Amino acid sequence: MRNSSRGMVDPFIVMDVMEAARAAESAGRHIIHMEVGQPGSAAPAGARAAAAEAMQDDALGYTVALGLPALRARIAQLYGEWYNVDLNPERVVVTSGSSAAFLLAFTALFEAGDRVAIGAPGYPSYRQILKALSLEPVLIEAQPENRLQPIAADLKGLNAQGLMVASPANPTGTMLDHASMSSLIGAAQAEGAAFISDEIYHGIEYEAKAVTALEITNDAYVINSFSKYFSMTGWRIGWMVVPEDHVRIIERLAQNMFICAPHISQVTALAAMDCYDELRANMKVYTDNRALMLEGLPKAGLGKFAPPDGAFYVYVDVSEYTNDSRQFAADILEHAGVAVTPGLDFDSKRGHQTLRMSYARSTADIVEGLARLQAFMSNQRA
Repeated sequence: MRNSSRGMVDPFIVMDVMEAARAAESAGRHIIHMEVGQPGSAAPAGARAAAAEAMQDDALGYTVALGLPALRARIAQLYGEWYNVDLNPERVVVTSGSSAAFLLAFTALFEAGDRVAIGAPGYPSYRQILKALSLEPVLIEAQPENRLQPIAADLKGLNAQGLMVASPANPTGTMLDHASMSSLIGAAQAEGAAFISDEIYHGIEYEAKAVTALEITNDAYVINSFSKYFSMTGWRIGWMVVPEDHVRIIERLAQNMFICAPHISQVTALAAMDCYDELRANMKVYTDNRALMLEGLPKAGLGKFAPPDGAFYVYVDVSEYTNDSRQFAADILEHAGVAVTPGLDFDSKRGHQTLRMSYARSTADIVEGLARLQAFMSNQRA
């Protein structure tokens, strides 16, 4: 059977790590999971109760392509609550997770062969989705002095038709402040490039509130998800906000590509947005775990990282120990029973010297994982 070059995308290495961890657990080992970017908590109880009621009382057939009007209105309300942004609900598009939003955005904004700039390190699926759509990802090597975020000067001379940023970022957890976001938006506009802001970790912030691109401009695509802050990864539900003159474009694409996001997930998401007590409790876990990581990793000799402003990751420079992060991660799994992700997933050029560690699990797991890492690293330094 013939196949297309568009299908020849790179593997998502973290999924291979997850499989290796699963195999170790099947063999009877206790593994601490720091590899996967997934909350340890379930969807809020109130949201699950709403889902159970809907399954009893509603046929849960197709919704309109743009999503349930009540959910779109509640998402628009969130922008007023979090950012003091008055958002027209008609600009909100409910999607099958942020992954569907990326597909819709890239398809709506770019022609085959267009160049789209993204920061490295960055979420690997950006690159692979762009490639699968016959678009060219242009990697910006973000620098440590900029906390591994792109800056406006990086866009000069790239001849890019788009710029995508993430704040808080995966894998670093670093954020763009208002001035930095404004500068990047201005640079993209000056280059005639579409601006896309990945904001799926908003809500998970520590010392400052994340800035949405919508505070600065309406001429942007903003992508978000219920996966992280609302603990709904497997429900595959997200959203994006688009300029008013793009709504019908996206609607036509969504009708044909997806019909609609899962109805039951939309019902659950709507209820989740008002489960304030559980969401605050989840944030306390992340805050406590972050403090443990900031204290415990340097004690293990793993102190080369930018402290995360948001999300639930630490991206560690391990260049003094290895030039092969994939093997180093395998050694940590084998000898310490801790699953971590090689940086090669996020930066194909420099990621051989970095690891991403997630602290989204229970605090007890983080305490145990740090103890195991400290023991493992003491042997490395002996």
